[in-house]
Amino acid sequence: MINKKEFLLDSIIKAYIAHLEPIGSGQLKSMYDISYSPATIRGYFKKLGDEGYLAQEHASSGRTPTTEALKEYWTNRLTKKLDFINYNKLNILARQIGVSVFLKEQQVQTLHRVLNIENLYVLLEFNSFSITIKFNSALYKFLTDMVGLEAQSILEVAKQVGASDLFIELDKYLFNKDFEILNIKEFLKLCVDYNLPELDINKFLNGNIMDGLDEGIYFNDGGYGLNGILPHEYIGITHDAHINGKNFKMLVVGQLSKDYEYFYKGISI
Repeated sequence: MINKKEFLLDSIIKAYIAHLEPIGSGQLKSMYDISYSPATIRGYFKKLGDEGYLAQEHASSGRTPTTEALKEYWTNRLTKKLDFINYNKLNILARQIGVSVFLKEQQVQTLHRVLNIENLYVLLEFNSFSITIKFNSALYKFLTDMVGLEAQSILEVAKQVGASDLFIELDKYLFNKDFEILNIKEFLKLCVDYNLPELDINKFLNGNIMDGLDEGIYFNDGGYGLNGILPHEYIGITHDAHINGKNFKMLVVGQLSKDYEYFYKGISI
């Protein structure tokens, strides 16, 4: 049996996302050819308002879904895992819908060899690149014990122990490599509108915000990382995805009122 209240809430949210304006009972009835009378719809609207799902600016205006209603709506719908994505469609739809997309290639770089070059330099060979630093016997011995570790882990260790030459050279290669922001204009507008701290902005612009993020949906709940940065009216959605034959971590950031169902339907191959 259909739950009228849930059905009407879903309907008004869909209508609001489509038109971005308050929706009245008569308008909703005609838009979706709903069989319930306007009076019945208004009665459920009042209940939904009392429960915190709908807001009304004044007595004669239509209703709009609250932030909490939109969060619950997308939590129940954006559960599908992504697989293959069309990059061109992703680029176009990010601008069309008005969201920013952060892409970071998930390429594991492992330290394979550490070579002493005549006590002058140390050569570190990774999967697809090499770096050279000045020789130091203690550092050389330290690095030989790190063979098999990922480059990102070595970078973090270098920072912790104060190995500045190693950190600078490795960071120079890893920084912003295989990282891209689609529709950055929308993100910068968010930064200005909500006066985000410079430190938080930089986490997005250099891709560090994506480190440690699991697949899923993120809202501002006062927590750490993405959960503590996003404005309350925004959503962050992370995926592991295949784009142009490579594996990426993808973060979509936008207002809750954007049509994400249309967006995801359009970008999938």
